[in-house]
Amino acid sequence: MRRRQFMEITAATLAAGVVGACASGAARRRSAAGATGSTPATPLDAAAFRATRQFAELAFGKIAYLERGAGDAAVFLHGSPLNSFQWRGAIERLSAHRRCVAPDFMGLGYSEIPEHQSVAADAQVAMVAALLDKLGIGKIDLVASDSGGAVAQLFMVRYPARVRTVVLTNCDTEPDSPPAGVMPVIEMARAGTLAGGLVTWLADKALARAQFGTAVYGDPSHLTDEMIEYYWSPIVSSPVRRAQYHAYHVAFVPNPLAGIEAALKRSTVPTRIVWGSRDTIFSAASPAYLDRTLGRSQGIRRVPEGNLFFQEEYPDVIAEEARRLWGVTA
Repeated sequence: MRRRQFMEITAATLAAGVVGACASGAARRRSAAGATGSTPATPLDAAAFRATRQFAELAFGKIAYLERGAGDAAVFLHGSPLNSFQWRGAIERLSAHRRCVAPDFMGLGYSEIPEHQSVAADAQVAMVAALLDKLGIGKIDLVASDSGGAVAQLFMVRYPARVRTVVLTNCDTEPDSPPAGVMPVIEMARAGTLAGGLVTWLADKALARAQFGTAVYGDPSHLTDEMIEYYWSPIVSSPVRRAQYHAYHVAFVPNPLAGIEAALKRSTVPTRIVWGSRDTIFSAASPAYLDRTLGRSQGIRRVPEGNLFFQEEYPDVIAEEARRLWGVTA
């Protein structure tokens, strides 16, 4: 299913499929959790995120971020239209091993930036570097998803000395950025109508699960009311925020990864690819492309039932792969 359909399909036509997916998806998640034996000590719900959210005053504005844990740092880069809350499950499981830092990108989440601040991928890379400087962090492990994966690739080739390892999940690649299925979304952003869909979903959360949830999660019921409010309320909170959300998408044309392949081939950063196989937004050829392109690829792990945002449904998989890449025993 393509993002273009998010606004076009109706809850009625999807109701039967949603009910079936809810039951089977819950069972799959229980099975995945049991396989790894990883249990978070302190859950990070939306209330905990709000209570511990911090802001870094940078030249780019006030950048919202979560920080948990100590020691070597790991930075988590989210997708759209999400924010750092996407990584709560992985952070719960990994903060015993790393100083976990998860920023909200400019134009998404709770970061507060000037009206005309660029929100393009290049600017996001510079913002992440500035945030690390502000926090006194040198070298990092990167974990990224969706458009955050594009930022991660740019960061690892522009600041190679600052990156220990990278975990890339379903995301942009040079041959597939932006994906064809995202172009209608970008056109809506250009027209200034994209944020209207979020307003509709905030008002009708069952519809959000039927449309957005079905498209990007293995189990649409995973998209709870709490998540819907936490992800989309800040984006539509003002005309400026809506415009910045639109600008975030428009900035993916032209391709921000154009010409990056040669640098990725030269990269000496160990990188693990973890890919949800049910994703129909990014090309099914992308994980193999990354594996043969990245200079120190550590191979691919495919998550058969994983959709685009499987990282939220299968945080144990992310934690397991990150620990293995980091050389940390569970």
